Amino acid sequence: VVGGGNLVRGEQIAKVGVDRVAGDQMGMLATAINGIALRDALEKNNVRVKLVSAVPINGMLESHNPRNVNRYLKEGEIVIFCGGTGNPFFTTDTASCLRAIEIKADVMLKGTKVDGIYSADPETNSDCEKFNEISYRKVIDMNLQVMDLTAITMARDHNLPIRVFNITESNMIINIVKDLNQGTLIN
Repeated sequence: VVGGGNLVRGEQIAKVGVDRVAGDQMGMLATAINGIALRDALEKNNVRVKLVSAVPINGMLESHNPRNVNRYLKEGEIVIFCGGTGNPFFTTDTASCLRAIEIKADVMLKGTKVDGIYSADPETNSDCEKFNEISYRKVIDMNLQVMDLTAITMARDHNLPIRVFNITESNMIINIVKDLNQGTLIN
């Protein structure tokens, strides 16, 4: 699941007067832009990939259909999801959990700008503790802002483990697939 926060964040542009629904729709379109870029990069490296969107864009993107997605995965293709859930007010994290549950993923990998989950913001608190593993309940009780509450509770309710890792580190996508002990595991 690709996000679009590098281009636009619906919740943030709503603060400057853009209607929240319109802002979230702009965010969904931003995920499509990033999805097309990722698909193009993978195809140039001879990777079999499908890009599906929760928001139909005829002539450019295939509409999300869980049956087709599962068939693509069985055929060995990588599937990129864009368009979030297709609805405003839901984050990319929630879309990621939803899609992971739909495809019966073993784990949901959340790439972010920090190397795991901490007891406080590591950028402002040098005394914080990094967790190697943490329960959904503790994430909720400590109000850790790693993901929105809807995503965390959805993962918890469907027993979907989440691995949080630093996606900005060199070769981390390959490293995380080879060694799932990177970052922090929520379960």
